[in-house]
Amino acid sequence: MIGMRLGIALCLVMAIAGCTPYSIFDPAGEQAQWLATLGWWLVGLVSFIILVMGGLLLWGALRRRGSLDTHLPVDVDGGKRWILIGGVAIPVIVLSGLFVVTLVTLRVLPGNPEAAEIDIHVTAHQWWWEADYLHESPSENFKTANEIHIPVGQPVRIKLTSADVIHSFWAPRLHGKLDAIPGHDNYIILEANEPGVYRGECAEYCGVQHTNMRFVVVAQPPEEYRAWVARQRQPARPPAEPLLAKGMEAFETYACAMCHSIRGTKARGEVAPDLTHFGSRLHIAGVMPNTRARLQAWIVNAQAHKPGVHMPTLDQFDGPTLNALAAYLESLK
Repeated sequence: MIGMRLGIALCLVMAIAGCTPYSIFDPAGEQAQWLATLGWWLVGLVSFIILVMGGLLLWGALRRRGSLDTHLPVDVDGGKRWILIGGVAIPVIVLSGLFVVTLVTLRVLPGNPEAAEIDIHVTAHQWWWEADYLHESPSENFKTANEIHIPVGQPVRIKLTSADVIHSFWAPRLHGKLDAIPGHDNYIILEANEPGVYRGECAEYCGVQHTNMRFVVVAQPPEEYRAWVARQRQPARPPAEPLLAKGMEAFETYACAMCHSIRGTKARGEVAPDLTHFGSRLHIAGVMPNTRARLQAWIVNAQAHKPGVHMPTLDQFDGPTLNALAAYLESLK
């Protein structure tokens, strides 16, 4: 009874876990499918062992024990057989099988780097992700932050590194975890089978905002992806309204331009995310929806939303200037 309850509880937990956006049991890519298969093998095996052990415990608790004289003399040879079977033979068979399945999974996980025609250099920072889209012509390169776009059905080569401490890149529905290590490059292949927004996060403790070091992988149909890339390669459009012009002036005049870059303007900062097409992104700093009100709150006091982040508190803006600055950033699409 106990074993059955534990087995049912484990199955329910796995079913619930399969409904979460970070579940490995709802794969959307080839590599993730292999990991999910390995995971289900482990779940099934553990559930079977729990049921067997629960049944043996129940049998031991309910069987007729008899008197001490009934069980004498002790069957020494029979006891040795139980030890050899249960303590040696079964673990060797089970663990050897899992070892083989794991080796097969590890063999296919790297994918085929030669098949990837798209290269993205992802750099982990405390506590955000920089995605540098590389092209044969350097003038075609561009950067985004906390948002990686890929075409559906096409493998994408990700070169992963870190600018500070060790991080770990993990998009559970698309691939397994891979460390981002300072001074060292790691590579994985990302491929999505269907369009969607797939959540990811850092899976290696990296400091106070580790839990908020999130990103999304946006898988688009190939034609939509090509259109997105074409827009991203363009510099920011000059503001067409007085309100937006005032916002751009504020961005270039105050501390924003010292850290951030907007192509087509005087802002050339390199230590914070590139904001050239910030208005097209889904989230602010990976932690909140990209809306005007939330953007204003982030500009004024980022520490209230992501304590420990390197962006300082900017409380020097009056209401109209803050509104113009947020409107300008929102227009960068």
